[in-house]
Amino acid sequence: MKRARLVRRALRFLGVAAAGFVLLSAAWVLAYGVVPAPVTALMLIRAVQGHGLDKDWVAVEAISPHLVRAVIAAEDSKFCQHSGFDWEALRSAVDEQLAGGRMLGGSTISMQTAKNAFLWPDRTYLRKAVEAWFTVLIEAAWPKRRIMEMYLNLAEWGPGVYGAEAAARHWFGRPAADLTARQAALLAAALPNPLDRSPGRPSAYLSRRAGTIEQRMAIVRRDGLAACVDP
Repeated sequence: MKRARLVRRALRFLGVAAAGFVLLSAAWVLAYGVVPAPVTALMLIRAVQGHGLDKDWVAVEAISPHLVRAVIAAEDSKFCQHSGFDWEALRSAVDEQLAGGRMLGGSTISMQTAKNAFLWPDRTYLRKAVEAWFTVLIEAAWPKRRIMEMYLNLAEWGPGVYGAEAAARHWFGRPAADLTARQAALLAAALPNPLDRSPGRPSAYLSRRAGTIEQRMAIVRRDGLAACVDP
């Protein structure tokens, strides 16, 4: 009997904790649907590491459409079509890992936004599970335009540099609204490894990668793949 009571209490506690997590996470997502995210776990970690903190939130209307097309071309060509998850890309990433390689790719812009806004940098299954939960929430609560706005304002683009506005001024000396197609492609090319890749002083590899992204940007524009973000 005593053991049964302990089990019931444990289950009751877990139920309350789960309900509390659901309510708090939903409230957090709803709040970020209308207000900018003030700071993220990654920003705090980098600041402790000595990288500083340079960010300046701007509305998506104040960001060049070239950058929207560039990140869609580089990171998630199905952004406007999927509901948060690109299942085909995820299957390919899992197959690669099962074959002995690293699990690369498969993460959509929505998933990256959920991670950047609400979570911590980690590769554990627990973190990925919570990331999936927040991805479902933001896809349900926010329009795609807001997801892209959050993504472009929180993305890391250099040591201590976050968001399109800070990145544009840091690397090119101009506001995000005035980025050229080439500059946008260079920023998108740097996203997978922003601490080691310099959009302002690109390596030969980064220049080639940016050239490929520019070609894909033309397809994004031609096929309306950024229509859910365009005004």
